[in-house]
Amino acid sequence: MTVTTSILPAPIEDAPIIERILAGEKRLFELLVRKYNQRLYRIGMSVLDDEAEAQDAMQTAYIKAYEHLSGFENRSQFSTWLTRIMLNQCLEQKRKAGYRLTGMEHPLNPIHMKTPANELANKELNAILERAIAQLPEKYRLVFMLREIEDLSVRETAETLTIGETNVKVRLNRAKTMLRRSLEGYMKDHVYTFHLSKCDTVVFHVMQQLGIANS
Repeated sequence: MTVTTSILPAPIEDAPIIERILAGEKRLFELLVRKYNQRLYRIGMSVLDDEAEAQDAMQTAYIKAYEHLSGFENRSQFSTWLTRIMLNQCLEQKRKAGYRLTGMEHPLNPIHMKTPANELANKELNAILERAIAQLPEKYRLVFMLREIEDLSVRETAETLTIGETNVKVRLNRAKTMLRRSLEGYMKDHVYTFHLSKCDTVVFHVMQQLGIANS
């Protein structure tokens, strides 16, 4: 099943999509999956540092979001609500796997070297970027990802991580200090890129598990 761009104009707003899904147009959930795949993948890689685990967490998060969509009360943005579900899922998987939660001993994972996005013009720079971010303690890495890569506001980041806004600012400044590189201009194009083939795979598995038929 492929949702064509004629269904709703781009860029799409979450609220009308959610209303139509709840009214019975279940296949439109694909639009939300495609819209937030990149963000959820970055969250998954930030916490789990494993591509397969990250994609598993994404699929589970989407299914949980779909199953509880009717209970979403618009007290926060849908994107914040969905991101929090993803973060909780990642932390749950990490606990079950027996990983250390301090974030202070985060090993470099060769997956960054083995699976660079094909579209990157400079694969070496991509590896350097991901290694530098992976070396940040988890609490700083998550704030950096949400604020600098995903463009969440201070308030949205605080809501997602359930910390104070002042703490968000402090952690972000600390993360930048630790990185000490003039790489901000490259971040959005080079860090944990979730290209189309991966997006299609996640969409297929999510819709299949939800029992929404392809057409």
